[in-house]
Amino acid sequence: MLMIRPSFDTLYEALLARDAAYDGRMFVCVASTGIFCRLTCPARKPKPENCTFHETVAECIEAGFRPCKRCRPTTPEASADPVVRPLIEALEKRPGYRWGEPDLVRMGFDPSTVRRAFKRHFGMTFLEMARQRRLQEGFSSLSGGGKVIDAQITAGFESPSAFREAFARILGTAPGNFSKNPLLSADWVPTPLGPMIAVTDKTRLHLLEFLDRKALPAEFKKLQGFAKGEIGFGRTEVTDRIQEELDRFFKGESASFQTQLALHGTPFTRDVWRALLDIPAGETRSYSDVARALGRPEAVRAVARANGANQIGLVIPCHRVVGTDGSLTGYGGGLWRKQRLIELEQGYRAKVSEKANQPDP
Repeated sequence: MLMIRPSFDTLYEALLARDAAYDGRMFVCVASTGIFCRLTCPARKPKPENCTFHETVAECIEAGFRPCKRCRPTTPEASADPVVRPLIEALEKRPGYRWGEPDLVRMGFDPSTVRRAFKRHFGMTFLEMARQRRLQEGFSSLSGGGKVIDAQITAGFESPSAFREAFARILGTAPGNFSKNPLLSADWVPTPLGPMIAVTDKTRLHLLEFLDRKALPAEFKKLQGFAKGEIGFGRTEVTDRIQEELDRFFKGESASFQTQLALHGTPFTRDVWRALLDIPAGETRSYSDVARALGRPEAVRAVARANGANQIGLVIPCHRVVGTDGSLTGYGGGLWRKQRLIELEQGYRAKVSEKANQPDP
């Protein structure tokens, strides 16, 4: 990653404090044990003379260290959290259930502990995530041809108005306003970082955004203008293709996306997005780096605006752009997602490094 490297003393203090600001961005290698950890690892802290710090998993592996079995630095942190994992599994088993704090208590969890854990990992509480999950169930019902009343019941909303309002908060329009003969089709696709909305035609992906992105209603309205209001519910072959590619991406199998993209923007904005596509997984660039790559070093602010206007998340990797000092600057999907994505993609970099270091057969 391109960042101003903190001093050893700063990093060691962060290790002692289990500072989450460095999670996924710096790792500690411990000479006395031969393992490497997150700076948030709960294990007993090593002596400073036994510590070295690296920016990537690949560097730790190349230095001959093994990943810690407690903090699991090669996997996203949330998957290792003993509070998060069972609740995510329970949510997937009962996605339409109206979860409440009494349910958490019955399962043996302290609601305040759950609230903090989910906020730390996902930027939202478990109950907020559960409500969002119910909306997904309603969206799926509509996508499958169901009526609005059926979707409301499936989503567990007691009144039609509450369902319409909740739905409109996400996309900026009520479900009854969707077209029966659409030019573009909208459906949700699940990911480990939360559900995303995909809008496609028969050949291209027009939009891919997390459901809780604040700019989603405005982006959806813009697409409605492009399609003259003809956006409906449903999936296309392109939806299935991007779902498969996202699944491979999050499983650590491939960071390559081959789905054709429809780029809705000015010529300069499209040039910025194409430049983002050239950033390899596991690497980052600053806004000024991207501006220089375009031959427009003075256009840093314009690059930042174009980066923020990206409406095809993950595939056009705006999450790979960081501040000049390496800080995780604004990301429409939430900084916690940006951190997780960079952390995940460092695993791809580690795999490439491992292959490069293997002897020829």
